[in-house]
Amino acid sequence: VALQVLRHEEFEEGCKAACNGPYDGKWSKTMVGYGPEDNHFVVELTYNYGIGEYRLGNDFLGITLVSSQAVSNAKKMGWPLKEVTSGVFETEAPGGYKFYLEDKERLKQDPVWKVTLGVSNLQKSVSYWSGLLGMKIYEKDEEKQRALLGYADDQCKLELRAVGGAVDHGTAFGRVAFSCAKDELPSIEALMKKENQKILTPLVSLDTPGKATVQVVILADPDGHEVCFVGDEAFRELSQVDPNGDKLLDDAMAADNSDKWFAEHNMKKVSA
Repeated sequence: VALQVLRHEEFEEGCKAACNGPYDGKWSKTMVGYGPEDNHFVVELTYNYGIGEYRLGNDFLGITLVSSQAVSNAKKMGWPLKEVTSGVFETEAPGGYKFYLEDKERLKQDPVWKVTLGVSNLQKSVSYWSGLLGMKIYEKDEEKQRALLGYADDQCKLELRAVGGAVDHGTAFGRVAFSCAKDELPSIEALMKKENQKILTPLVSLDTPGKATVQVVILADPDGHEVCFVGDEAFRELSQVDPNGDKLLDDAMAADNSDKWFAEHNMKKVSA
């Protein structure tokens, strides 16, 4: 099974919860994954029509997939692979985002094994994600300064890895999102207020044209990694796989004349 487009949505103005980053104007969202958002980890790709390039920081260190199929696909396509440890290959997506491909048959439904974020203080971050957000600690390695956490054995894991200094989010940073019962959102917000933790977006409703309205609370961890909790009931409705997702994306790409428009006006897209 390959990664597939699950849904694609277009927006005429920036999101009030900065879903497309701190940018205003026309943007799009494309969800890709190995299966439905209900039970798979999915990647949200945001595209800002007026932005030409982003500067990457050291906040997002990569996504690890367990998929011999992905390794063989990359080799067939001549995509650059670098073996970093036995059977694990590093590769780079357009834009510079790192992927790690484990050359093994996937043992579970979803090949996405972990997402790795850089942190400045491992203990402080583990205390936040485990102590406050309730994640289970699966592994902790003081020597390698890394920890593996998660909410469930059969879900994608979060790896925290110390970067040996401050975390730089660059200009392309995203966020990690989790769904939970809508009734839990006020108590998550209240806990963060009580613990004097940063709340980037207090409980708010977000609209998607023609689809369900969801409620979210968006937090920031000690290093400024954005953490979004979304009400599950409406999210399940919003996140239904759209059989027209591929076509909507293809149509949007075909209709995107932003590069041409900027060239005709002797202008360059903004470097964020």
